[in-house]
Amino acid sequence: MVGFGPADVPPTAAVKFVGAGTAACIADLFTFPLDTAKVRLQIQGESSSTVKSSHAQVAKYRGVFGTITTMVRTEGPRSLYNGLVAGLQRQMSFASVRIGLYDSVKQFYTKGSEHVGIGSRLLAGCTTGAMAVAVAQPTDVVKVRFQAQVSGCATNKRYQGTMDAYRTIAKEEGFRGLWRGTGPNVARNAIVNCTELVTYDLIKDALLRSTPMTDDLPCHFTSAFGAGFCTTVIASPVDVVKTRYMNSAQGQYSGALNCAVAMLTKEGPMAFYKGFMPSFLRLGSWNVVMFVTYEQLKRAMMAARHNWATPL
Repeated sequence: MVGFGPADVPPTAAVKFVGAGTAACIADLFTFPLDTAKVRLQIQGESSSTVKSSHAQVAKYRGVFGTITTMVRTEGPRSLYNGLVAGLQRQMSFASVRIGLYDSVKQFYTKGSEHVGIGSRLLAGCTTGAMAVAVAQPTDVVKVRFQAQVSGCATNKRYQGTMDAYRTIAKEEGFRGLWRGTGPNVARNAIVNCTELVTYDLIKDALLRSTPMTDDLPCHFTSAFGAGFCTTVIASPVDVVKTRYMNSAQGQYSGALNCAVAMLTKEGPMAFYKGFMPSFLRLGSWNVVMFVTYEQLKRAMMAARHNWATPL
């Protein structure tokens, strides 16, 4: 029985690869409005510092639920899912690599040893995080652009659809436009992957060793929630810079470092934690949905594979 019990058969690399991408897409479907609210909050100060606006316009969004309410009222509920297609494309290519290949890369660094140190875990997290960015960066750029785009506003609407966004960015900004923000995104995902996967790994190992918990739903839930909180605290500054830089007009910043310096001088150090609450709500809930789904998908796929391979 697949259920929520411990796995009997270790999943293959292919099962982990497909399962991670599928689980990440399911998690995105549940948490995408929180991610959109996070992006709007992160770019809000940028908009107010580049155009002259009233105080009411500067404070357009207040908090995660205030942002969601404002978007639904002014743009309609569909605005919360702006960029969903690119987001799902991103997860299928991105999560499959950074999460699905993590165990395989970790085993490669430890040369199959049963003892896995923190250094090997961190190195594996950095490696798969960087590999994932190399594969999925264009989808991330398009997702952020769509989430920042105000629905129903003709002057703000840059793109008519997902494929139009890829074509327009490549045409107007060149091939490099699709890879805008690769530097901060590599840094962000090295941090996120190391924190998220390694923390999940460590918390899960500790719970299995030191508590009566077994490798099932309560253990996965607790580990995923802890990983989400730790990741948000550590990765928020890099995430804000990445979002601002990806969404910026061509020539607005000379690079990611210039974007970070501009934020610090114009808005102060707290600008690096803009959108922290939606980031935590999103990452915490995303981690719980993704890891729980991922663990169950691995078991279901291995059970199906075993049943298919077993003669009647």
